[in-house]
Amino acid sequence: QVQLVESGGGLVQAGGSLRLSCAASGRSFSSYTMAWFRQAPGKEQEFVSAITFTWSGGRTSYADSLKGRFTISRDNTKNTVYLQMNSLKAEDTAVYYCAARSGSIHYQRSAYDYWGQGTQVTVSS
Repeated sequence: QVQLVESGGGLVQAGGSLRLSCAASGRSFSSYTMAWFRQAPGKEQEFVSAITFTWSGGRTSYADSLKGRFTISRDNTKNTVYLQMNSLKAEDTAVYYCAARSGSIHYQRSAYDYWGQGTQVTVSS
């Protein structure tokens, strides 16, 4: 079992930055692929970014529209995955969710076994 708790959301002006954190419980954190998804009001949940488990090389993947602005990373000593978000836009406003799965990177939410409760990010224009 893995429990995930997100933090770091908040209100920020357009052009600003935020760093989200996702703290995981469990002894096998380093063996999980970790991902971020987001859901904007009235829209479906969408893939944001993911990072594989460490011994597979820590490969990362991003939604095409977010490349260059968002950076995912993980610290296995702290059982934490991060999402650094720069140059934020109003359209980045959403609830951001952390997710984990034991396989490789997948872009469908149904492939992830564990989820956090989400953290709200609001970008004012």
